[in-house]
Amino acid sequence: MVVFGAATGLRPAELVALEQRDVDRTGGVLYVRRQLVRGQVKQTKTRRSARAVPLQAAAFDALDRLPDVNGPLLFPAPRGGYINLHNFRRRQWRSAQLAAGIDPIRRPYDLRHTYATFALRAGISIFDLSRFMGASLAMIDRHYGHLARDGRDHAVALLDAYARDSAAWTSRGRRHRSRKPARHNGSRAS
Repeated sequence: MVVFGAATGLRPAELVALEQRDVDRTGGVLYVRRQLVRGQVKQTKTRRSARAVPLQAAAFDALDRLPDVNGPLLFPAPRGGYINLHNFRRRQWRSAQLAAGIDPIRRPYDLRHTYATFALRAGISIFDLSRFMGASLAMIDRHYGHLARDGRDHAVALLDAYARDSAAWTSRGRRHRSRKPARHNGSRAS
């Protein structure tokens, strides 16, 4: 579940509410439709939070390592049902980090930050990332904008590459005729 969370950027409440039917292996996408809040399954945080998240190889690898589950939940608690995030943080999350020597201790929500950081460094645009994470552009820009490769230099490189590979900026295939400026009242138009 932890690796899958880092590979998808889901909020912990969304992660524990996932069902088997939310994964479309053929389409390579995960559908986020609900969250678990205070033991109750609810709609996602906002309308924008209901979304489709592309699944990368690390997410598929995490799914492939899951034991066979008989129920509808993707990540059921050891005795079935939903994972209690409060207990998970206290019992498994903290002790796993201590055993791994992680200092300071991170929150499960920080897996979302890991996803955003990796996605932006890989070149995913802030616009696409906001859609995948179910967050506003303003929030993504405020927290992660400094990591984005879709800044001015990246934009110029993309435009230059497009111009080299496309007829969009050239006159290939048609001739441009030079036109004389129109005259109005005996003067040239500017």
